[in-house]
Formats: sequence, structure tokens, C-alpha cells
Amino acid sequence: MSNLPKISIIGAGNVGASAAYRALELNLSDVVLLDIVEGLPQGKALDLTQMLSVSGSSSKIIGTNDYSDTKNSDLVIITSGLPRKPGMSRDDLVSTNTKIIKEVTEQVVKNSPNTILIVVTNPLDAMTYVAYQVSSLPKERVLGMAGVLDTARFKAFLAMELGIAASNINALVLGGHGDDMVPLKDYTSVSGVPISQLIDNKKLNEIIQRTRDGGAEIVKLLKTGSAFYAPGVSAIEMAESILKDQNKLLPTCVYANGEYGIKDQFLGLPVILSSKGVEKIVEVSLSDDEQNELNTSASHVKDLCNLIDNLKII
Repeated sequence: MSNLPKISIIGAGNVGASAAYRALELNLSDVVLLDIVEGLPQGKALDLTQMLSVSGSSSKIIGTNDYSDTKNSDLVIITSGLPRKPGMSRDDLVSTNTKIIKEVTEQVVKNSPNTILIVVTNPLDAMTYVAYQVSSLPKERVLGMAGVLDTARFKAFLAMELGIAASNINALVLGGHGDDMVPLKDYTSVSGVPISQLIDNKKLNEIIQRTRDGGAEIVKLLKTGSAFYAPGVSAIEMAESILKDQNKLLPTCVYANGEYGIKDQFLGLPVILSSKGVEKIVEVSLSDDEQNELNTSASHVKDLCNLIDNLKII
């Protein structure tokens, strides 16, 4: 391995492999790609190593089935878990993925007790809660990736509607990673122009609903899997801000301790991500409707976490 930071990615499926590709492409880190299936991470790592000879990146990658290879990781991205299938909600995955996240997190912190965790597994907010409870890491070092992805989908749909570059759009999507996520209309703009001046409210509400259904739309089209390119790249967007101490403001699933009136639970909020993990949760003014929607989303996440507690798995 090189002198770059070390990212371990747990789960060598499509999301994990996409995250690995992006980290290598950016020359962000060396990567350890781990999976319980023998040959899977080794094969993908070999393919990605051959890709590096074309891309010119100096990053290195290994594939493994042994958690000892993840030792002293600066950051760990957890993608392991059962993916959604057509007709399933993210919440349908609770019991199975709680067991998986518990086992993975125990192994991760055993080998990297000072790491920062980014959870990608669904149901996202609840699985981030599981990782936090099991890891005993400080709350600043346990994060969930959802808001970056949800915001990317929102921006993509807006760009498609307006026929412009998505990079010109600023937006924030808060709340749980589910049907009650909260895109913030008043903080959505195109090169500084409020979105309300470019798209009428009816069409904007349709785009918001499509954003909420964004994952399900892909699941329905694929029939045998779920989204992976955008989730993988979104996780690395967070990792880059942390490893490079960029202090980017990104919507992130974090432990709220009174911010937005939400206490002692994980939820997607605007966060500055630094080398500490969570540098600061940023509170912005919300309309009454947005605050109510955020409260509803938080309540749903809380119900899932209570369900997990009642399962007595962690």
C-alpha cells in the first residue's frame, strides 16, 4: 500500500465496488475491499488494479475476506446488507441488516478503534444507529450516507426538467432516508436564482415526490437490484471532505442532540464534515411545514430504532 490514507469498504457488491472505484479515481486513498464471499473482493480488486494502470492513479487496492487487513483504517464505509427488491421498502430490511451491521461493526472497531464510520446500508438512519450503539465510537465519528444521495437525485431531476447542468444547482434534502425525506424548497437555487422563479409549485412538488421515490424507481427498473453508482460516489464525497479536511457542508445522517428540536437520535441534517468527522451541525431556518415534515421523518426513524431495541439484537 502507499502513503495515502486508508479506506476500508465492507461489502464488495455494486455499491462497495462503485465507492472503491471513485476513491481510486480521485487518488483519495488506498482501499481495502472486504466481503465474506471468497473470491469476490479479490476479483474486483484485481480488475480495479488493472484499471489503475490506465487511469494513472497512485492509489492501491486489495481484496480480502479477513478483517485483519482493515487494521488501522482512517475511514470505513459499510455497504454490507440485504439490498431492496421490487415491492420492498427500506424498512423491510430492518431485522436482517441489523444483525449484519452489528457483526460488521464489531469486527471493524476491533481492528480500527479510532476510525470514522460511514454507513450506507438501508434502512440508513436506523443502521447508523446500530453502528453507533455497537461501536462505542464518539457520535462525531459515526455517520450515515443518505442526504448527499437524496440531494443528488433532487438536483438531477431539477436539471432534467430545466435542461441545465446539475452542477449549477444548490439544494439540501434533510430528514430520514425514506418516503418522508424533506427537500428544502427555499434553499434550492440555480446559480443564485430561487427555484420558485424557474419551476412552478405543482411541477416542483412532482419532482420532490420523484426524489422521494428515486430509489424505488431504480429498483423497479433493474428488477434484480438497487442503485449503486450514485450511492457509492456519494459516500466518497463525504469521505473526501473528511480525509482532506475540506469542511464541506453536506446533508448527513448524524446524531442530533437538540438541533432542530430533535434529541438523542440519528437523522439527516446539514453538517460540516472535517477530519474530526462531524465538525458542526448547521441549523438553518425552516418553514413551519418543513419543520413539521422533519419532525414526522424523525418520528419514523425513532419508531424503527425502537423496533431494533425490541428485537434485542444489539
